[in-house]
Amino acid sequence: MNLAIVGATGNVGRKLIEVLEKKKFPITQVHLVASSKSAGKIIRFFGKEHNVQDLEKFDFSKVKIAFFAAGSAVAERWAPVAAQKTIVIDNSKFFRKDPDIPLIVPEVNSKELSKFKNKNIIANANCSVIPIVVALKPLHDLYSIKRIVASTYQSVSGVGKAGVDELISQTREVLENKDVISKNFTKQIAFNAIPHIDTFLENGSTKEEQKNHDEIKKILDNKINITSTCVRIPVLVSHSISANVEFNKKYNLEEIKNVLSISPGCKVIDEQKDGGYITPVEAENKFDTFISRIRHDNSQPKSVNMWIVSDNLLKGAALNAVEIAETLIKNNFYGK
Repeated sequence: MNLAIVGATGNVGRKLIEVLEKKKFPITQVHLVASSKSAGKIIRFFGKEHNVQDLEKFDFSKVKIAFFAAGSAVAERWAPVAAQKTIVIDNSKFFRKDPDIPLIVPEVNSKELSKFKNKNIIANANCSVIPIVVALKPLHDLYSIKRIVASTYQSVSGVGKAGVDELISQTREVLENKDVISKNFTKQIAFNAIPHIDTFLENGSTKEEQKNHDEIKKILDNKINITSTCVRIPVLVSHSISANVEFNKKYNLEEIKNVLSISPGCKVIDEQKDGGYITPVEAENKFDTFISRIRHDNSQPKSVNMWIVSDNLLKGAALNAVEIAETLIKNNFYGK
């Protein structure tokens, strides 16, 4: 089939290219699309050079599926235009709360995918929400989740290339005893942790924390109670989540480990010894959602603690989008 990648020159766009290549996705022709300032750039894909095309001039009737990886402003303006001629899989936050647009993580709620026909748009979930629901869906099926308390530790690549560049430059400045000036973060990010992602809301939460609340409910179960704190940390790639999960039923810890070890997208690395767990560095460039430190919450008999780590540019964005497309193909939706 023919595909388009809108935002092909950005971090997620390039990861989409990488994932499509690794998965040997069935492509007849790919169109790499970006803003006019990036038009004409050369990007290699499947060993061939491709010219980046101008979004303003692109004809979406050429493709069966269009991946959007260019942010909310571009999605707001151009995704509905593209959706008149093709199926749109959007990585931005813009459409996630729309009740007529499915918010999809294939391992969790692929049955909702057919609802894309409402507007011909499918939303990709938040990069910290995806690993949470991948890890918790099998447990919700087993024991019925009552409440989730999540603390997310999110890498600077969640801000984009500018965030990565700033962490590197600030680290150099601190080591050289120079003054640090923050541009993309509210405080110094090098050698620090910032409990603030996105803007504050009237309820005291940040938009990132509210996204966790709203999206987990939409994807997993609206009856689940959720609270979270989202922290930006000086890590280049991969988001981590410390999750405390309270069930409606008594659970068996070994059963949790066994079920997670065979669940799609999950990989359990959980040894009670030095290094017997996964950290962000080890999760980078991996397709799996890793679960470690699975243990009883000794203060609550129906609660369990766990540590979840995932590459936010892969499963948190590009990989999940490609898996949505694969599910479309598997269910023969793309041709309808």
